[in-house]
Amino acid sequence: MTPFRIHIGRVAPLDRPNVDTDQIIPKQFLKRIERTGFGEFLFYDWRYTANGEPDRSFVLNANEYRGATILVAGKNFGCGSSREHAPWALLDYGFRTIIAPSYADIFANNCMKNGIVPVVLSEAEVEELFRRTSDGRGYQLTVDLERRTVEDDQGFSASFVIDDFHRHCLMEGLDDIALTEQYEPQIAAYEARRATWRDSH
Repeated sequence: MTPFRIHIGRVAPLDRPNVDTDQIIPKQFLKRIERTGFGEFLFYDWRYTANGEPDRSFVLNANEYRGATILVAGKNFGCGSSREHAPWALLDYGFRTIIAPSYADIFANNCMKNGIVPVVLSEAEVEELFRRTSDGRGYQLTVDLERRTVEDDQGFSASFVIDDFHRHCLMEGLDDIALTEQYEPQIAAYEARRATWRDSH
């Protein structure tokens, strides 16, 4: 996965609590076996009308938020089922980080395994970001994983907590497969010993 160290991006506000994974990527779009191609279906029931036309009242359809790579959301983001397709859809759309007061645990872990940083800030800090983002002027934030900070160029600065293991994996771009491949010499040596043992019995 793509390493994440410092990311500067446009912010989109989704001021709704308890956004579940079926709202992030509805179940009818889970038939693909690849990790790509889900971005067009992100928040589908909110982004489109019953006729399939873009709903202009939804934030991601507003011109001022097009190209956003940072999503600010309400508490308990990613609740509901544990589908990994939810972070796949967010990443495929272009989001590299989410900022919210809290997340469902499985969703947050799935994000980190796919290269998305789920930043936890206080409700007051998130409310301030909603306020700063709402003017529609292309508000940007800098998410610094090295320093564990979120900052803008207007005086906002906040720190967040992330454990060292996930921070290391995100900064180095290591998913579960890449982590395993780091032990390839040890795995090969074990397999060689196992083959010898099997042949002798």
